Amino acid sequence: MPSPRHDSLINLFRDRPELAVEILRDLLGQDLPATPLVRLENTTFNTRPSDDIEADLVIVLGPPTAPAHAIIVEIQQDTSKDPRQLARYAAALWLLLRCAVTVMVVCPDARTADHYARPIDSGLPGYRLQARVLGPDGIPVITDPQQAAAQPELAAMAVMVHGRQRKVVEAFAAALAELPDDHAPKYYEHAYSMSAPEVRRLLEEIMTSTTWPVYSPFAREHYGRGLEEGKIEGKAEGRAEEAARLVLLVLDTRGLQVPDDARARITACTDLARLESWATRAVTVRSVHDLFGETDEADH
Repeated sequence: MPSPRHDSLINLFRDRPELAVEILRDLLGQDLPATPLVRLENTTFNTRPSDDIEADLVIVLGPPTAPAHAIIVEIQQDTSKDPRQLARYAAALWLLLRCAVTVMVVCPDARTADHYARPIDSGLPGYRLQARVLGPDGIPVITDPQQAAAQPELAAMAVMVHGRQRKVVEAFAAALAELPDDHAPKYYEHAYSMSAPEVRRLLEEIMTSTTWPVYSPFAREHYGRGLEEGKIEGKAEGRAEEAARLVLLVLDTRGLQVPDDARARITACTDLARLESWATRAVTVRSVHDLFGETDEADH
């Protein structure tokens, strides 16, 4: 079952597919076609006539009628996936698109990165796959706020693997002020959900927060602004509306699908304590259904 870290990493690539090209070219030394056409492809493909295969993400360079190169992005946090499956992914996508295929594996853990960096013997004579692996040693230590602002995806990954270095977190926090208002919370939520508890505490210390117990400081700040506006207006419903908006913001940032009935339930809720509870759960739940506890279901 995908974890919040897995989902956040995938969303970084899904939101800007060019990130995969930049990592392969600039960090891993991969030679790729020079083309401005970079797009997401359907992640489900098949081996004609075998079973469907579901990769984490597929990115294609070049026009749809003549793809020049395909990139399979896989997030691996442990060694549970058989490496031969990666060779199967590459072969199946090559059969489908008839272009060169690179498998890039992003591993936050060094031991996992070493595991998938070994040449993969597919079992088919003459076919060995060499995946391109981005492990913690390959993610740069970003301590320059300007670099962090220019490369917010890499800066978020730097916080994930190098966040115990205070300067990395400080550079990331400073960079957020340079990003558009609708981008900064998204990158913060990604970095926060991908990081270890001690790094999260450092983020808590560095970022401005309110006393409201929401999972991430940006969420608290977002809620705090609405809370202050609600006090000025003297309307309790204003605070509830802002809290509901925060719940949906966190869910949307994590890429979770919110069914219409769940969205309506969240926006219609006027119980501030319940909304606070949902906002806290929203960062770690695996699905929107898990957001609602037994007490919520009994009252619904």
